[in-house]
Amino acid sequence: MPYWLQLMIDSIGPLLWAALWFTIPLAILSFIFGITLGLATALVRLFAPWPVAAAARFYVWIFRGTPLLVQLFLIFYGLPSAGIVLDAFVAALIGFTLNVGAYSSEILRAVITSVPKGQWEAAYSIGMTWRQAMTRTVLPQAARIAVPPLSNTFIALVKDTSLAAVITVPEMFQATQRIVATTYEPLILYIEAALIYLVLSSVLSQLQNWLEERLNRSGGYVGARA
Repeated sequence: MPYWLQLMIDSIGPLLWAALWFTIPLAILSFIFGITLGLATALVRLFAPWPVAAAARFYVWIFRGTPLLVQLFLIFYGLPSAGIVLDAFVAALIGFTLNVGAYSSEILRAVITSVPKGQWEAAYSIGMTWRQAMTRTVLPQAARIAVPPLSNTFIALVKDTSLAAVITVPEMFQATQRIVATTYEPLILYIEAALIYLVLSSVLSQLQNWLEERLNRSGGYVGARA
């Protein structure tokens, strides 16, 4: 068996273990928290009084205008100077959540405003409150529009989790670096890591296509209730 193939076989276990226990959970949790934060931020920007909306815009401006890597460094290496020491995984989770929240808020704000005003008027005409109109009429319609860009955000997030290696999170890319440090075979091992990321992205892309087709068949009203 060629040396390069044996090396890839021997290293696949540690890489997949790191992916399953750190990379994927970090991406999923960051996305869930980020989408929640993004939705709240979008609603604040659209419907809250000016001072609160201005604060939300400032948050989005900061996290969209600075590199994710710098944000991670500030949270993990910078906050200890202010007496705030965080575990590496927690610091990465906070950093990715804040970053995803800023970007997803722009997506969600756009899709919410894309719903025709007539839908609001129709909801109010049958006695719905603002909250009922939002949850039962507006958000279900906006969901179909939001799926493609939010799915792309999640796929990008899975790849961006490799940046967590620089703050000592033992995710897949750092696991690769550790093996490289003992084998001195960076080309083979980094190609292997890239292939694993490629497989993950391809699987997620297929899931995205399936979800889009399902929403298209249902007209984007999945989960809606009259």
